[in-house]
Amino acid sequence: MAEASDFIPPGSAASLSPVERAAIVLLSMGEEPAAAVLRCLSREELLDVTQVMSRLSGIKVDWVKTSLQDFFDDYREQSGVHGASRSYLKRSLDLALGQQIASSVLNSIYGDAIRPKMQRLQWASPKWLAEQISQEHQRMQAVFLAFLPSALATEVVGALPESTSASRDRVLLQMARLSEVDADLLAELEELVERCLAGLGQQGATVEGVKQVAEILNRMPEQRQQMVELLRAHDPVVVGEIETSMYEFFMLSRQSEATLTRLIEEVPLELWAVALKGAEPAVRDAILAAMPRRQAQSFEDLMRRGGPMPMSRVEQARAEIMTQVKALVDAGEIQVQLFAEAVVE
Repeated sequence: MAEASDFIPPGSAASLSPVERAAIVLLSMGEEPAAAVLRCLSREELLDVTQVMSRLSGIKVDWVKTSLQDFFDDYREQSGVHGASRSYLKRSLDLALGQQIASSVLNSIYGDAIRPKMQRLQWASPKWLAEQISQEHQRMQAVFLAFLPSALATEVVGALPESTSASRDRVLLQMARLSEVDADLLAELEELVERCLAGLGQQGATVEGVKQVAEILNRMPEQRQQMVELLRAHDPVVVGEIETSMYEFFMLSRQSEATLTRLIEEVPLELWAVALKGAEPAVRDAILAAMPRRQAQSFEDLMRRGGPMPMSRVEQARAEIMTQVKALVDAGEIQVQLFAEAVVE
């Protein structure tokens, strides 16, 4: 068991996750420098850090000092000598080998020139991209998907219409057989990508319908259960998604101490230790504040010993906890505040 001196009070700078520290550094930079940094991030990294930035409030002075100090400590450890940029290598290799050979060498190092353009498509809706390629021939679909980031390619494959001339399994098989793409097909792919980039601004807006319905139902306490059952009779699958959205993990940050104490009794500490990895400070602080001091001390030690966790395991742990929350609510054992609500004294 950890000594009392090892106890980290809820909300301390030492309890901040790397993403939270990055968010604080970005907020400290100002808009233009932060924008320059955000442009260098992948889609997943950008969404993670901006979500944390949007939720941070009441940032303490020691949070900022610790985050900035860690940033400059890491910066000082760098040598100051950076790898050659692509443009630097291109100029050097052009002089040394000639333009054609240089281009071949650079493609073997950086990948084909089409890849940076494909990266920009990560902001497109997977459904929209699937519509753009649905009329293309099977080999073009396979090549297009092969150059996309794998996470986006997975969603695009799932969104391909079943009526396409090339079924999904055939497209995947064709992709698996790819090793090289000839110049003519690459030129055809580039035309397709340019059309997609030109049409990016005209794709439809994304609407989180399930989340919006969940928010509406959360604000209908007297009619909620009746409305849920009526909806379930029409589409039980969608209602399952709505119920999951109604019980999202962040809601734990606004529950009463009595409710959280009951949840802490119900859920094993090992599961909490996984679920709170990378969680927002408001959630961690609320859970730790509901624990007795000695238990909180043991819990902090358990989290430190747990080390890094795969995000899939963290999300699974959170889902298990919220399933137990819903079960306790349905059984009438606890009451929860499902949405942020103004309070009066």
